[in-house]
Amino acid sequence: MKQSIYLLGLAVVSIWAKENLLVWQYKGVDVRLDDNKTVHIERNENPSCFDIPVRPEYMFGKSVDRVSSKCRRSVITTAGIIQPMQIDPQIRTVGELEVLAFLQKCQDHPKKYLVIDTRTPDWYLKMTIPGAVNLPYNEIGYDPDFPQEHQKMCKLLNINKTDRGYDFSKAKTVLLFCNGAWCTQSSKAIHTLMRLGYPKTKMLWYRGGLQDWLLMGFSGIKP
Repeated sequence: MKQSIYLLGLAVVSIWAKENLLVWQYKGVDVRLDDNKTVHIERNENPSCFDIPVRPEYMFGKSVDRVSSKCRRSVITTAGIIQPMQIDPQIRTVGELEVLAFLQKCQDHPKKYLVIDTRTPDWYLKMTIPGAVNLPYNEIGYDPDFPQEHQKMCKLLNINKTDRGYDFSKAKTVLLFCNGAWCTQSSKAIHTLMRLGYPKTKMLWYRGGLQDWLLMGFSGIKP
């Protein structure tokens, strides 16, 4: 009984924290210093830059030169919605060294491991991590109007669709990423896979995404 109450309490706290993530990053948090002064911490966004669209050519191309100098920082650092460090307790969040090790596993055992770029094709075709396969977040799951996308997902992930649902017994261990810590595409993909029943222990999340990958000096390619 006590354990059930404890688990329920953890679930409530987790839901409360997730609901407040959006509030905190846009409304900010007040921090009181030792001298009793208060500092308001928030994302420093320039209101005059709000209307600039988040485009692949601005993030990963020379077209960022078209953006005014006062807005370039906003385009690169304050785009999107910052994601939490952990999506689920059973899904491991990894960094660049773990991605490198995983890429080596993909080379050694391609039938067991796969790196997935969850971004839409316009982003993927601009630049991606070498060895990554494009499976857009909005093509994961089943849509009766697009059965070919469903077949692509099942083939890439090595899962079977049966009358009783999905068979994940031979599913690949996958590492998913998108643009960066501010990008929602990979987290949406992971949440969809969880709803399908994909084993959480067979999913890894590279939260830093392509932006951190390039920031650390690693190679990107144009497919």
